[in-house]
Amino acid sequence: MRTSDSVKHLFARLVSSLGRATATREFKWMKQALIPSHSLTLPAMLQRRLSGEPLQYILGTTPFGPLDLLTRPPTLIPRPETEDWTLRLADMLSPTPHRPLTVLDLCTGTGCIPLLLCHLWPPGSTRAYGLDISKDAIRLAMDNAARCNIPSSQPSSLTPYSQNVFIPVLGDLRDPDVFKYLLPPFDIITANPPYIPKREYDELPISVKDYEDPAALLGDPPDSEEQDGLTYYRLISQLLRQKGMLRDGSIVALEVGRAQADAVEGILQQSAGLRNTQVWKDPWNVKRVVLART
Repeated sequence: MRTSDSVKHLFARLVSSLGRATATREFKWMKQALIPSHSLTLPAMLQRRLSGEPLQYILGTTPFGPLDLLTRPPTLIPRPETEDWTLRLADMLSPTPHRPLTVLDLCTGTGCIPLLLCHLWPPGSTRAYGLDISKDAIRLAMDNAARCNIPSSQPSSLTPYSQNVFIPVLGDLRDPDVFKYLLPPFDIITANPPYIPKREYDELPISVKDYEDPAALLGDPPDSEEQDGLTYYRLISQLLRQKGMLRDGSIVALEVGRAQADAVEGILQQSAGLRNTQVWKDPWNVKRVVLART
């Protein structure tokens, strides 16, 4: 079969699988991503997509606000709902070099949340840390920092807050020693932690459960007694109530799964002692973020 005929055939199958509008849009992005010197071909990209591989892994990038971030398996792909609330958070605050903010992003993955904040806020106003237990995620976060021209360390030659900085840190949020490298207190703590209950995991699309890291999806570790998808929110609440972790007036923003907002709001209020809370909905009218202030 000639290449042109093969592409037509594969595209027809993609239309059957995704619908014409989505297939046409993805096909356009695939063609735009082709590089003459690259070994990746359009038929190969279509075959990978038909097998269920996420488009973002095939293209190697995904938009996130004005950023174009690298994406590599198995690190979780940034979602539009995460982009939405990160932009909202950025609009809500106005840090300056004279009144800078220190940010901690837990389960940072690609680094999308802190990198977008660093990009949108004035130079010298933000120092962000991103914690993740995955070596793949930390490597990707560092590559994304370089791609976004945001330093991923604080060179000694720089005066504090002369530019925004994002520092990815490999570590487990359950390990108290990790905070030797994170330097609390923090003005903002964000997280998009694993939150999918085990009972829902098998129902996920193939493009999610067969390609993205299960550890970034499942809300309860294998050794957890809980199976409600909320284990990491309990761990984060224990962290938040530690002395010196938050400043007065600090903000905590946690992304949650469907039907989890009320439970997570209760965990923050009762376990972390954060009584001033609210819930944000995403553009699809889903309760998506629990926001708390000290």
